[in-house]
Amino acid sequence: MGTYTQILYQIVFSTYKRERTLNKNNRQKLFSDVYGILKNKNCFVHQINGVDDHIHILTHVHPTLSVSSLIKDIKLGSNDYIKRHQIFPDFNGWQDGYAAFSYSISSKENLIRYIQNQEIHHQSISFEDELKALLKEHQIEFDEKYLF
Repeated sequence: MGTYTQILYQIVFSTYKRERTLNKNNRQKLFSDVYGILKNKNCFVHQINGVDDHIHILTHVHPTLSVSSLIKDIKLGSNDYIKRHQIFPDFNGWQDGYAAFSYSISSKENLIRYIQNQEIHHQSISFEDELKALLKEHQIEFDEKYLF
């Protein structure tokens, strides 16, 4: 029998100290680089977007990969790309840690819209409040003093 999986993840991580360094003009270059990293890892990318201090990725994770090693590779590769091409002059790296949430494939279209609308979404909610809401929605216990 072959291997069949549908492992859909929303991955979220922020800039170092949540600095607002991902200027809108060059974000698409960053998203294209992240897309390339994921494609090279045999992941199927559904959506990538973000705002000035964090990004969201919706992807099918290939079954041979661990989520933590995939995110490490995304952060290292994109950090190198940003520095090499100087697309965000004030960028100081990615913050330690990440959030990754698994979803049913039936949630895919809603998640794509949610990620596409990050700029609108963050006009009314901060990244901190968004992340807390996601953690609560997925019943992940957390201590706020270690969250940010």
